[in-house]
Order: sequence, then structure tokens, then C-alpha cells
Amino acid sequence: MSTHIVKITEIISRTHDVNTFRVTKPSGFIFEPGQATDLNLRKSGWENEKRPFTFTCLPGDPWLEFTIKSYDDHSGVTHQLHSLKKGDEFEISDAWGAIAYKGEGVFLAGGAGVTPFISIIRQLYKDGKIGTNKLYFSNKTDSDIILKEEFEKMLGANFSNMITRQADTKYLKGRINIEFLQKQVRRFDQPFYVCGPDPFVADILKDLEKLGAHADSLVFEK
Repeated sequence: MSTHIVKITEIISRTHDVNTFRVTKPSGFIFEPGQATDLNLRKSGWENEKRPFTFTCLPGDPWLEFTIKSYDDHSGVTHQLHSLKKGDEFEISDAWGAIAYKGEGVFLAGGAGVTPFISIIRQLYKDGKIGTNKLYFSNKTDSDIILKEEFEKMLGANFSNMITRQADTKYLKGRINIEFLQKQVRRFDQPFYVCGPDPFVADILKDLEKLGAHADSLVFEK
């Protein structure tokens, strides 16, 4: 798999702990919405620390873009992102990934797990093909919701937020679980796109299968 050196051209704050990094796009670089890359920092001591990050731009954009949550509970790669600035560099691999659009359905995201869906939904919106797609987005608090206004614009009433740790939220309270799915989803013979922390994904996949969703209709990073 080839690697490419890209330079940061813009850093955009999205939430208190999420930033979008726009970088130069290598000539001829291609990816499909939902795909990811192996990325490492071009920073002393971090060159071999590769992590998977999803492209959140459109394939036709003149830049590449990553929307990344920083975790400050340990000194890892995402913590190091705080110190980066315009002009700094990443090394990325060619695109890879199992998450791809398979038709109108239900997107279920937990926290930063929404990132593979950003490019997919942006492309559908650009092409006028949002249709009946729905996004249910689970976060700890209202302030954790990534790209809230953009999702509202693209999906309208088909965008719903679930909040798990804020008592005074204006959104739905609780978790995406089997009871929630039974209440919110009418059909289980449609595609389901699932991404988030490993336990979140594992639990939802089990719940969907119990509710009759076919294994072939479940789209997640294997």
C-alpha cells in the first residue's frame, strides 16, 4: 500500500474536543465516502504510531479532510493533535475500509463513530439523494454533537440525537438499544450503518439481528 505526505492547510474547531484538519490532496488520490486511511504524525517520536482515520470530505473536493476527536486522558496520537498547526504534515496510506453506502437506511453512530457517515451523507446531500435515510447520533452531552447544524440542514427531521449523560438535554435521553430500535425503526429489512466504540457496535449488531435485520444489510467496519 502506498503512502503519501500531506500538509495541514486549515484547522477548524467543531466542538470542545473535535477539530477538522484539512490537508493537501496528493495528485490522483482517490477514496470512496466512508473509507479511511492509516495516518501518522510527521513529528519526532510519532512517525511509527499509525492510527485509522476516516475521510470526511467529498471525493471531489480539492483537499482531504479528517474530523478527529482528541482524547486527553493519555498522551496518544489524538492528544498530540493539539500541538499541530498549519503547515505541519501527516503521512497517510491509500484508502481502505468496509463502510460503504448500500442504499437508503438507518445510520447509528456513537460519538466520533459518526465520522465515516459524514462523507457519505454529504455526498448524498450534494447529489440530491438523501431520500429516507435517517441518522441517530448518540453522545454524552449536547456539546459533544459533531456538525449538528450541518446534519440538521442535510437531514432535517431525519436527524435525531440521543444524549446519555446530561439530565437537562433538549434531545432524546438514553441509549440506542433494542428498546429504542423497536420504538424508532419500523422496518428491519433495510440497510443499517453502525459505527462507534467497539461495545456500542457489538451491542447494536446483536440487537438488530434479534429484531430481524439480515446480516448482509449490516454495514460496519469489520
